Amino acid sequence: MQAKKSRESLSVTSVHVLPNDTNNHGTFFGGKLMMYVDNIAAIAATRHSRSLVVTASIDSVDFLRPIYTGSSVCLEALVTWSHNTSMEVFVKIIDENLRSGARQLCTTCFLTFVALDDHGKPTAVPKVIPESEEEQLLFESAEGRYLNRKKRRQQTKKFTAELTLKRPWE
Repeated sequence: MQAKKSRESLSVTSVHVLPNDTNNHGTFFGGKLMMYVDNIAAIAATRHSRSLVVTASIDSVDFLRPIYTGSSVCLEALVTWSHNTSMEVFVKIIDENLRSGARQLCTTCFLTFVALDDHGKPTAVPKVIPESEEEQLLFESAEGRYLNRKKRRQQTKKFTAELTLKRPWE
């Protein structure tokens, strides 16, 4: 399987933040933003793998700045690294004040997707070729994030095995 350049997976979309997208503070609902994040990341992962993909994980998301009604939110996603059947996707969220033109980075996050074949089984994905300085930085630090995710997943499995499904009132 031939490796692909990171930029080949680049996916960009913009969303106009309207009043029904916001909470009682007049800022973008975090959950609604995450829906857009997952969507654009899935497009980038599909472009890289040219197969069906599923979200395996979303790393922590730190909302650095509020996004207000009337803003435009630009989401940029690209595949930064791949393993056997999984891909790390980096998403950058930029807020733009449409009246002044001022733009600021609001948050970044990493998502992991697994490529699936036509029978729903994990399938191999191409390796990633980083080119720009930012792509190189993301690529070089990706294996550490991969190992952290793997450890976190093991901890989650152990933790959830100890949880009960019993309702508190039963």
